[in-house]
Amino acid sequence: MVTVLHSSVLETLGQEIVAGELPAGAVMTLEQLQARFQVSRTVMRECMRILESMNLVESRRRVGVVVRPSAEWTVLDSRVIRWRLDGPGRGAQLRDLTELRIAIEPAAAAGAARRAMAEQRDELVELAGRLRALGEAGMLAEFLEVDIAFHSLLLRASGNSMFGALEDFVAEVLAGRTHHGLMPAHPVPAALDAHEGVAHAVHAHDPAGAERWMRELVTEVREAIADTAGDAATD
Repeated sequence: MVTVLHSSVLETLGQEIVAGELPAGAVMTLEQLQARFQVSRTVMRECMRILESMNLVESRRRVGVVVRPSAEWTVLDSRVIRWRLDGPGRGAQLRDLTELRIAIEPAAAAGAARRAMAEQRDELVELAGRLRALGEAGMLAEFLEVDIAFHSLLLRASGNSMFGALEDFVAEVLAGRTHHGLMPAHPVPAALDAHEGVAHAVHAHDPAGAERWMRELVTEVREAIADTAGDAATD
């Protein structure tokens, strides 16, 4: 029960902060929050500790818990990403995250072509094949699961620990696009081709080809998001 309460309180406060319902400078006290959520001081302290770890709030003596400006948030924390995608600025958040993917994933694909282990190369090809089958069948839930596995493996296979640390970030972006209805019922053939192109280039130890195919893939994603999200992408 404590875990359930902790999760519920954390989700509510996190979403309210990133949506601006609790704006920068807003002050809360543990007593007020305990009364609001009807939870123990222990549960409330743990929630505040986690929010502090994301730089969403800070505790000030004789003041209380203060919401921090968005410029100070740990914006690559997977929970912050998810809360922002659930909020009113979803289009702009997806745009920013996709632009970051464009900066990172082509280089990661090139790194994987240079440094991936043999079993990783084989698995990428196998995952790309599954993505085509699932995409053409319109099985979006299953497609998302395999897509996350594909991109996560690619980041790890790059041999760059900084890229590997972004695995959860990319997973949240992929999940957010699907969960908010910004994926077509059937992924476009160009995206399926690009996944296979990346996988086969990595398998063939072709860094330039892997980078080129991945750039095509994430650029197609950016264009698709702009078309689907419309004006929301400029919020």
